Amino acid sequence: MTHSPGLILASASPRRANLLTQMGLPFEVVPSHIPEELLEGETPEAHALRLSREKALEVWGSHQDKLVLAGDTVVVLDGEILGKPDDKEEAVSMLLALSDRTHTVVSGLALAFPDGTIQAGFMSTEVTFSAFDEDTARAYTETGEPMDKAGSYGIQGLGSTLVTEIRGDYHTVVGLPIPLLLELLKAGGWRYEFGELVPLPPEANS
Repeated sequence: MTHSPGLILASASPRRANLLTQMGLPFEVVPSHIPEELLEGETPEAHALRLSREKALEVWGSHQDKLVLAGDTVVVLDGEILGKPDDKEEAVSMLLALSDRTHTVVSGLALAFPDGTIQAGFMSTEVTFSAFDEDTARAYTETGEPMDKAGSYGIQGLGSTLVTEIRGDYHTVVGLPIPLLLELLKAGGWRYEFGELVPLPPEANS
């Protein structure tokens, strides 16, 4: 039987690491260093997909015997990407823009395999926030949670109290859409089996 190659998470995100841990998958963290710049004319979906691929390939370049997983998550409001805030004032401004509104979270994933192939895709989820005032936005910002997160909130933490509805996959909002991860594994010839990665027979992926 073919054993799974080691899995590398090309991200310093503790949220993605926690989800892999919950899945029971052993992995090593090797963060990528790709600049997260938006290209002119790039859609949110293309942006998340491109960065996921670039991050995976960068780390795979020095770990070519491993399976490398990378992701990128963006928050989209009125067609514009809300990235990570530069400071507290920007975090407050983003949060107030999201108040009493529905926005979209797009998470891209890419898997680079030891044979040199790469599988990538994205998923989108709609998130609706409750109505809140500036005092609430500032109080949340002072916790520090918004400062390293796209859109200035974390749905898996204190930011969950701002959310009234989710339409789609919760894990997409966290940053690692598990249904997509399973699809990419299958496309690359592997399946997840409750804590293990098992190779598919050749005919199953033809």
